[in-house]
Amino acid sequence: MLDKMCLLSLFLLLVHFGMCGGVGAWEIKVSETDDEIIISTDALEAKIAKRGYVTGVKANSFLDKKTGARDLGYGLDIADWIMEPGSDEAYRDRLPKEMVYEFGNSYHGKTAKRSIEGPQICTQAKELKPRVIRGDGFVAIHQSFDYRLAAPEKKIGSKWSQILLFQEGKRFFISMQRIDAVNDSDAMFLRIDMPGHIKHQQGDSFSEVYLSYRGTIAASEFFTDFAPDEKFSYTRGRDRMPERFIRAYHIRGKENVGDKSPWLAGMTLDADAVSEAWCHQRGYVCMIEEFGGRPIKAGEAFSAAFVVGFFDDIKEMEAVYDEYRGNRNLAVDERGWRLEH
Repeated sequence: MLDKMCLLSLFLLLVHFGMCGGVGAWEIKVSETDDEIIISTDALEAKIAKRGYVTGVKANSFLDKKTGARDLGYGLDIADWIMEPGSDEAYRDRLPKEMVYEFGNSYHGKTAKRSIEGPQICTQAKELKPRVIRGDGFVAIHQSFDYRLAAPEKKIGSKWSQILLFQEGKRFFISMQRIDAVNDSDAMFLRIDMPGHIKHQQGDSFSEVYLSYRGTIAASEFFTDFAPDEKFSYTRGRDRMPERFIRAYHIRGKENVGDKSPWLAGMTLDADAVSEAWCHQRGYVCMIEEFGGRPIKAGEAFSAAFVVGFFDDIKEMEAVYDEYRGNRNLAVDERGWRLEH
């Protein structure tokens, strides 16, 4: 009897200090500095910047503990301007420089678009005040920003908000981006990076890209620059809507990555939320997505929900997508979280 009691005590002690499997074996760790929040789960590590280049997950901080792989770009799930179709040329001389949207070039392509409110949050907000929400088996980060610039005859003050949800045992996070609008628009949309861009030199960091509306594309297709609307783009209404809206890149194996190099995917859980998306080369692979793009009145809101993370293969991406599909909203408090249509 004494031996059994000793073994039981030893087991409980190991569980308490995270040295043995079972409930309570791992608690998500969160630490903060003046500049960032660091989140560490049993599967992932990620940093959320408070200052500098903000929104989403900080560049090269997203670590897959299974393989040692990291994201390859400038950050994940990043937010930009509120926009709509149409040119700003008639009033461009009255716009703040950071809100001018020039088109007919290799960066933006031929389609006329204009900013309704700005600035570009990721580069110009400079500082956010993210809030940590802790719950049973998860940690969430909530952050927001009130736009402070507007086009002529438009109001300022639409609110952007984002929730990033990290769970125990998951190699991905669930997120939402939302706009609470103070302006009317026939087709307002938010521009984001989803999942994020790819830094590379002639495909040295990735081997292929997967777009659910185009298929698998070899890295060699991105050796020279091309405009967003030249190839690999998606437009709602022009193209057939895919069953699942998934965009991913296959990280090329390196010495610090395990035997099976993972994919890093960004999934928009309701494909109908996406108005336009592209994947083009401009010194790096640029993976921009725009969601919304439908009529909206001041006082209304629109949003999209996402899964962003590491996967072993496309089948695994599809299985996770199907588990969460059809949702555009994410609600979180200390009692729990839920995805909503």
